[in-house]
Amino acid sequence: MASTSTYSSGTQIQIRFVTKQEKYSVPDTPFAVPCSIASDELNALLKELLNETSIDDSHKSVLFDFAISNVLLRQPLDKHVSEVGLSTENVIDIEYFEKFPSPEPEDCLMHDDWVSSVHVKGNWILSGCYDNNVYLWTKKGKHILTIPGHTGAVKSVAWVSQNDTIASFVSASHDQTAMLWEWNTGSNSVDCIHVCRGHERGLESIAVDQNAERFATGGWDSLLKVWSASLHRTDDNSLEESSNKKSKKTCSKSQTRTPLLTLKGHKEAISSVQWKTSSQLVTSSWDHTLKIWDVEYGSVATEISGNKTFFDCHCGPKTGYLITASADRTIRLYDPKSADGTLIKSSFLSHSEWVQTVRWSSSEENLFISGAYDKHVKLWDTRNCKVALYELLGHDEKVFCSDWSDAKYIVSGGADNTLRMYRTNKISQISDKKYDNDMV
Repeated sequence: MASTSTYSSGTQIQIRFVTKQEKYSVPDTPFAVPCSIASDELNALLKELLNETSIDDSHKSVLFDFAISNVLLRQPLDKHVSEVGLSTENVIDIEYFEKFPSPEPEDCLMHDDWVSSVHVKGNWILSGCYDNNVYLWTKKGKHILTIPGHTGAVKSVAWVSQNDTIASFVSASHDQTAMLWEWNTGSNSVDCIHVCRGHERGLESIAVDQNAERFATGGWDSLLKVWSASLHRTDDNSLEESSNKKSKKTCSKSQTRTPLLTLKGHKEAISSVQWKTSSQLVTSSWDHTLKIWDVEYGSVATEISGNKTFFDCHCGPKTGYLITASADRTIRLYDPKSADGTLIKSSFLSHSEWVQTVRWSSSEENLFISGAYDKHVKLWDTRNCKVALYELLGHDEKVFCSDWSDAKYIVSGGADNTLRMYRTNKISQISDKKYDNDMV
């Protein structure tokens, strides 16, 4: 047991260190620390314990964060314990885990107009732009293709599938269409296989289901539509159409695809669409509601009402919690499993203008990012709703879109015509050498 004499003056509290990261575990024996101890002193104390118990030195370059009752410690221990409603007479369990490092600017990918959408998958980045084009990049920032075809601003893009030779993706535009594309990675050529028609006004959002079999679209006609994501279905009652001159490089001929399903329920524009499960869709709308749809039954399973327009919504891949971006500058976290799905678990108020985009981390269940008209991208931890963990600097205009490819890369785009990339260097991730060897 490490000596605690350095920390033993004054009124004391009994604490016990606990962690879910087994490689950093220490004995869970309670011991006394001063009431006024804070994160820096806890880090020093924990390092002493790890020096005595660890079989390697992997912990020496790690900084830890601490949480009590699932709230990050950001003040002296006694004040924190009082705020979360615990008694200083009892042993306080302090959970510790690797501190998430500050993301650093990695690259800036220039576009010819506002960047409205982005999706990262594997080694590739898709971006949609107000110049009516889709752009394809490597995750190292190399430009691969500029893809014309739409006649209006591209508002949303999403990967469908990827393999060694062929990839497919979809795009949604203000020209009232979605397009299903096939990319031959060997020849670096793209063809528009299907033009999806059925919406009566411009599209705002597109999302592909977990099985890459269907995608959904929503837009200004307030309709939610579900489509087949298959490139070469034989049962399409579709017409072959020639492309216009602008898109001849990518679409010599394509087929018109009609929706599998049209769902009505929203009263105003649908701002975002996401698959919650293979049979459930989540939508946000300008009509101040979130809806969870049962696709199999074609009906609304849950409706959540808000006070302002919802601009975006994202479902946590690990928790199922919903985070929302809205016109009152507040990010809210909902638990759809609560009674009537109306429970707001937390509110995050730090942006000074409309919040346009929110995205959960795909690997860290408590972390998400947000982007707003105030030009800021912020990284949040749900265990601290008072202030963001980090502000990601770089944009000098409104932020419209964001994505989180893994724990290592964050991307965001906006009205400054840039797609900005940020990189973190978390200790537990794969080494840079292995990562770079995996890149194209």
